[in-house]
Amino acid sequence: MSIVRGRFASTLISEDRRGRMSLGHKAELEFLASIFHKDHERLRIVSWQLDELQCQFLLPPAPAGTPPSPPQLTLHCIIPESYPSSSAIWFVDSDNPDLTSILERLLDSKPQSSLRQQLGWLIRELCSLYKLPEHLDAELLDRPVPITQEASIKEVSSEEEDAAEEDLDHYELIEEEPSDERKSDDEGLEEEHLAILRNIKKNLWQAHSRGTTFGSLRASNRLIKELREIYRSQFYKSGAYSVELINDSLYAWHIKLRKVDPDSPLYHDLQLLKEKEGIDYILLNFSFKENFPFAPPSVCVELPVLTGGHVLLGGALCMELLTEQGWSSAYSVESIIMQISATLVKGKARVYF
Repeated sequence: MSIVRGRFASTLISEDRRGRMSLGHKAELEFLASIFHKDHERLRIVSWQLDELQCQFLLPPAPAGTPPSPPQLTLHCIIPESYPSSSAIWFVDSDNPDLTSILERLLDSKPQSSLRQQLGWLIRELCSLYKLPEHLDAELLDRPVPITQEASIKEVSSEEEDAAEEDLDHYELIEEEPSDERKSDDEGLEEEHLAILRNIKKNLWQAHSRGTTFGSLRASNRLIKELREIYRSQFYKSGAYSVELINDSLYAWHIKLRKVDPDSPLYHDLQLLKEKEGIDYILLNFSFKENFPFAPPSVCVELPVLTGGHVLLGGALCMELLTEQGWSSAYSVESIIMQISATLVKGKARVYF
């Protein structure tokens, strides 16, 4: 991963000097990571940065005779620039409504809690949900950061304060390797995609702080997870399709379908379209509802104009998969894209020149 030092650098020293996060906040994160290390039997902090935290809550084995469950639950925490005056926001990689309810209660009832208090509250709620004994280490989170940690925090000197006001354009651009703590959640993702995901989370938090949030915590969680998995997908990497958020909205996507069956009439139409207009893809508009994934997205073909292939006048797609009756919350966005591609070919869709 490349980290660029300069005026807009995100390295620890430049961020601290410019007042983005206090050194006390860094000490708090180090304190949490020292308790919930990577070998902890209940909760593990697998990576942390000044603006983000990732944890894994270890789940009990599924009872005999029931479907197997994942061995751990992944929790993501977004820490705003104004922390601790503004609280952090937590997300979970799960569609379980009980988990979403826990996070919503945390958001509503503890708006000014510290990370220590939030994490302790979450551990207790998760232990209660999964009928696990409360871990003793959770009690440590109700206490202040140990003095030994606080003693290592030094006031920024007057020279550093002056330097914080200077123009940092002269900093050399360098490449730095990511630490092992940050690799787990970033595995298989390009820096460009990581930047997009970070920007989405930042926009979500800002919208929440302004009271202008669209959608729901459950839907946002699922869509972030879907986008992350798409960036890891071999179909995506091979150029079968591309994804772009419309106006940076997590709930509106442009999908460019770039590969269809080469033996189909539609494929040859797209080749001709490329020669005539320079367009060699089918542009799909995905619009997600606030109760996604329990309701299907609305999908329409924006261009080119297609006939057949279950495409209605105006571009809407007539597919059982996209109806309330045919929809399942288990469907991934990529599976929808692949199904649309197959349906267009099977339905003998043609470009209307």
